[in-house]
Amino acid sequence: AAHGLGGHVISDGGCACPGDFSKAFGAGADFVMAGGMFASHKESGGELVEIQGKLYKQFYGMSSAVAMNKHAGGVAEYRSSEGKAVILPYKGPIAGTLTD
Repeated sequence: AAHGLGGHVISDGGCACPGDFSKAFGAGADFVMAGGMFASHKESGGELVEIQGKLYKQFYGMSSAVAMNKHAGGVAEYRSSEGKAVILPYKGPIAGTLTD
């Protein structure tokens, strides 16, 4: 319906493996949001932390309370935070994920 009206279809996240991109584009998406899949790599943003000898990266979605507090001065009264803030195992350089 969106394409018929000149609009775009955006697949909003949830990609866990490379095949999810194919499914999204096969279903008609014009764009795929995949921040979580690329998070925790060397090249991604977020602080690298060590917990009990293992490396992790802190990741937060832009609709999370963490992002709103950091970039917009807090969660406005008319909004709710929908995103998540997590600590993910560090994955190293992104090259391995991209060639997967």
